[in-house]
Amino acid sequence: MTYLQEIRDNKNSPQQLEALFQAARSRHETGQFSADLNSCWSDEPDNLLLQAWYYRLQNASAEPRRGEGISANWKLAIPLAVLNGLILWVLSSPGLTFIHQVPWLFWLAAPITAGFIIAFVTLTARSHHRRSLAVGLALALIVTAAILLLYLVAARSSMDYEILAALHLTLLAWAGVGVTLVGLVSDADNRFAFLMKSLEVFIVGGVYLIAGVVFGGITLGMFAALSIELPEILMRLIAVGGAGLIPILAVTTIYDPLAEPKDQDFTQGLSKFIGTMMRLLLPLTLGVLVIYLFVIPFNFFQPFKNRDLLIIYNAMLFAIMGLLVGATPISLDQLSPRLGSGLRSGILAVSALAILVSLYASSAILYRTITGVITINRLTMIGWNVINISLLVLMLIRLLKRSPQPWNERIKTIFSLGAVLYVSWGLFVILVMPLIFR
Repeated sequence: MTYLQEIRDNKNSPQQLEALFQAARSRHETGQFSADLNSCWSDEPDNLLLQAWYYRLQNASAEPRRGEGISANWKLAIPLAVLNGLILWVLSSPGLTFIHQVPWLFWLAAPITAGFIIAFVTLTARSHHRRSLAVGLALALIVTAAILLLYLVAARSSMDYEILAALHLTLLAWAGVGVTLVGLVSDADNRFAFLMKSLEVFIVGGVYLIAGVVFGGITLGMFAALSIELPEILMRLIAVGGAGLIPILAVTTIYDPLAEPKDQDFTQGLSKFIGTMMRLLLPLTLGVLVIYLFVIPFNFFQPFKNRDLLIIYNAMLFAIMGLLVGATPISLDQLSPRLGSGLRSGILAVSALAILVSLYASSAILYRTITGVITINRLTMIGWNVINISLLVLMLIRLLKRSPQPWNERIKTIFSLGAVLYVSWGLFVILVMPLIFR
């Protein structure tokens, strides 16, 4: 909610402003309160009470950080993680398969895991219960609709839709967690902060996965040394059940449910390390793209003939978008002017070269579509290419255009728009595509 009008109405009442702040704090909306108060103070800089509040909020954290006394809620996280792992283990049973022998686990793993993550952040924060229930219900309805629509798809394309729907359900499950945290109507700062935290969770999850693989390998090696072969059901428990623990443990490690995404701490620890790593990868990515553009003329027609290359191009484009998100600083105060200028130039260069490679790949998809037939896979890839190329072009325009707004704030709005477009296209693929290709 906005506090702008209430602050204006009570700008000369210390008691009412304090009560308003405490109400915002209880709702975990101190970021919104701070932004609205700053706006009021900008309009009336001579108001001593607003001035005092401005410096109070500037010099003190509005929300207590995890490092300042808030500990991760492991008492709730561990039972939820174990329950998620057990459910995924049951779904991995060889007999539980869908059409074309695709396991139910492939379809349901992401929505179920998202449900447990939503439960964790909601119960820990003790807020947004109705929103969480609405998101959970929406995810359940989308999964049900996808299953029903699958039976309407013609046999020649049902396998394609089955795979596409499962992949896009993962996207929508991630979006459901985002809606739970920031709401349907949110600002660019909150959406971008959610994207940054998502990236951190994915990386931490990867670290947990590596540790789990090492632990599983050692466990199996110890039994093998005694000539003991574990039964298949236990092997699945170790592999699938163990993997089911990771998402919730990663979220618990990285995210503080008591603060909004934009109020999370991005200035130290793993957040700082990941930001630095992404910025170091930026010049390396730029070098790879330059070399790749140089060798394209010598193998120009390969993507026009090889379908697998087009899949690789699309994966590359998503990886670059993730890299650009991770390299973009939350605040330029974290960087020196020289480093900030160099980072802006690096993002510009990578975006420009990524557009060229993406246009090349898109031309190959369009060529295969025109000379052949349009399929559900090709239409899906065309849509993703259009979205990503459009975002990169908008990024170039916003970065090259002169504006008093800091350059990182300008591209935050692009990534925020991208999140909306990603979810919209994911819904289109799941709910509309089968009706087009039935």
